[in-house]
Amino acid sequence: MAKHAKPRTSVVEKLRVLPWLALVRGAVIVGRRWTALSAKERARLVELVRESGGRVGNLSVKQRLELRRLAGRLELKEMLRDLGALRRGGRGRKRR
Repeated sequence: MAKHAKPRTSVVEKLRVLPWLALVRGAVIVGRRWTALSAKERARLVELVRESGGRVGNLSVKQRLELRRLAGRLELKEMLRDLGALRRGGRGRKRR
């Protein structure tokens, strides 16, 4: 009887690991994009975000353009697509 309980426990353990695995994979995706920027660009991006307080309207026009340029270097659309694939379990879009 103990033999039957063991596989059931391992399945439960595997299910508990899956959300953590997705978080780790997400961190790797974001980390790769982040490290693609130079140290100077990363520092400036952090500075702009801190200065804005999370609101782009708090920045000057020049700072907004700089933030947009740096965000473009992060390739945010592609990063979101990659992260969305994690949510869907690696499946692509459903086609009609």
